[in-house]
Amino acid sequence: MSMVMKMLPVEQTIGMVLCHDMTQITETEKTVRFRKGQGIKKEDIPILLSMGKEQIYVGELPAGTLHEDDAAEILAAICRGKNIDRRGPREGKIELFAQTSGVFEYDADVLTRINAIEDLAIVARHNHTPVATGEKLAGMKVVPLAVEEEKLRRAEKLAAGAPVMNVFPYILKSVAVIVTGSEVAKGRIADAFTPVLAKKLAAYGISVSWHTLVPDGIDNIMGAIARARASAPDLIICTGGMSVDPDDNTPGAIRQSGASIVTYGAPVMPGVMFLLGYFDEGIPIAGLPAGAMYAGATIFDLVLPRIAAGLRLSRRDFTGMGVGGLCLSCPQCRYPICPFGRGM
Repeated sequence: MSMVMKMLPVEQTIGMVLCHDMTQITETEKTVRFRKGQGIKKEDIPILLSMGKEQIYVGELPAGTLHEDDAAEILAAICRGKNIDRRGPREGKIELFAQTSGVFEYDADVLTRINAIEDLAIVARHNHTPVATGEKLAGMKVVPLAVEEEKLRRAEKLAAGAPVMNVFPYILKSVAVIVTGSEVAKGRIADAFTPVLAKKLAAYGISVSWHTLVPDGIDNIMGAIARARASAPDLIICTGGMSVDPDDNTPGAIRQSGASIVTYGAPVMPGVMFLLGYFDEGIPIAGLPAGAMYAGATIFDLVLPRIAAGLRLSRRDFTGMGVGGLCLSCPQCRYPICPFGRGM
């Protein structure tokens, strides 16, 4: 539904929409003072008259339509959830920004269904990604200067009263690390895993509060898990022994430790043998394959931000990771500025 356009005395245009940019010239500069599509307010009239605009070309909104700024406000209200700032509208667009460091998450299905409504556009960065305070998250606007209100009501119905987008801050602070393998426990080789882990965890505010090296054997690993759990960390990580070889006992020990297993195996390379479970008190326990030590980016890098934010992952979170879950092993790793994990 298009606007009705006409030339009117400027005093009669309050509430109407400009059909072209208007430039103001002063002694020092020439600037666009009013932009196409801008709604005219009472306080704008003296300025327009001072610019020599006694009559202007405006559009009048038909009944049942919304100005692009008003439509963008509705889209922003649909999207904006926890820990999100907004800016605008400017030229019909509103942008969203992170109020805190954390994980940016949104309902991709709802977002896609809203974008399927003609003339509505919501654009977001990749889902499930870590963001820093002040980083841009999304932008939204409508295509024409005016849009049928009914389309916005359909979008609101799709969101069902829940914000589509949220930023979840990192809340986990401590981790217990169990390094398995007789060769490490007996000092034949150095523990190369823990320093790598500590560096990755520190990026999300998590420090190693408890650490042990244990020889192979399900009973040895189960005992270490029990001691780690007793230390009340926010997270437990077991490294090594994650394959299906007969002498790789870590998955079995985690299963027998009382954890409820979400997944053993994920469609991500590196990291197919990754394990994630939860104890009854909510403590997550992860089993990391060897690839997490030497590869630039792995399954652990994809899920760690969400774990650090205290978000409980389900089996369904993992099954979709095969889309974009193949690391290309570039000579110089640039993760997260790369396609790895971007199909989630």
